[in-house]
Amino acid sequence: MSILTTCIGAYPKPAFVKLPDWFNLPAGPDASEPTGQWAAAFRQLGDGEAAEAVLARGVEQVIADQLGAGIDIPTDGEVPRENYIHYHCRHLHGFDFENLTEKEVRGGTYSARLPTIRGPVSARGAFLPADWRRAQRCSNKPVKITMPGPMTIADTNYDDHYHDPAKLGADLAAALNCEVRALAEAGCRYIQIDEPVFARRPAEALDYGVENLERAFHNCPAEVTRTLHICCGYPDRLDRDDYPKAEPGAYFQLADALEDSSVQWLSIEDAHRHNDLKLLERFRTTTVILGAVAVARSGVETVEEIRARLHAALNHIDKARLVAAPDCGLGLLGRELARAKLRNLSAAAGSV
Repeated sequence: MSILTTCIGAYPKPAFVKLPDWFNLPAGPDASEPTGQWAAAFRQLGDGEAAEAVLARGVEQVIADQLGAGIDIPTDGEVPRENYIHYHCRHLHGFDFENLTEKEVRGGTYSARLPTIRGPVSARGAFLPADWRRAQRCSNKPVKITMPGPMTIADTNYDDHYHDPAKLGADLAAALNCEVRALAEAGCRYIQIDEPVFARRPAEALDYGVENLERAFHNCPAEVTRTLHICCGYPDRLDRDDYPKAEPGAYFQLADALEDSSVQWLSIEDAHRHNDLKLLERFRTTTVILGAVAVARSGVETVEEIRARLHAALNHIDKARLVAAPDCGLGLLGRELARAKLRNLSAAAGSV
């Protein structure tokens, strides 16, 4: 039995999908106005049918790249999104995308003009099932759909209504749960919630973040694989190693609570900065998606390098509970680097 492979979320947008995102803006993920250009650019794609044709063609290309590289569980590449957070927020009540508010983010690493929460947050009609169907039509393998978690949404918007992060998180979780259940009903079997803020603020994650994550997955059917992704933060550009990441011990602080949660698969970084692999022993039943290629380095990891790290991991976890993936989304890399890394990832996983 080979080790399964998956992608995490974002993939480089095809050039013909002329939508701004974190990765194609000049400042990268640290853009001072990450949401301001998306709506106008989306309108430029054309009417409903014209826009859908562009998005469908883009999704078809990114899924073909992943399948061609040997990935077992692809994503839709988040092709329609300006980023995985704000695209989702556009589909919720309570968010103001017209009147943005300046806020320091990532612990003061930079500031950005962000959407403002001005009223109670709740779900509008479910929108992710349509994104999943668009993607699944392009794949003979199951497509995973991703969404941001409550703590990460709260961190990357300006709260002018709740002033209580736990209550805001609970309402966000209820809205996310509507999408989780709608995706499951549509037939999606891999649903991933992204909570990188867990790694940056593990004490708050343990205080109320994991509880709200459980609310987001509430009543998720047994046939759906409930997945949590916790990376340690995108840098603003390739090959910058001095970018402040989450503290190395964060995964250890979170491990027991996550093992006891309803999460079945947990995705963590390991390529950009190796973990103490004894961490994997803390997970007795949880499957670990191990980041085996870096998403912010231009060097392509060799098959031998990836294989060696996977072999090392297997000293601490059962092979049936290890999945190989990139550390995070691949948007910073560009298409050729992304494909090269995924090909080597799949070759290594298939040879272990």
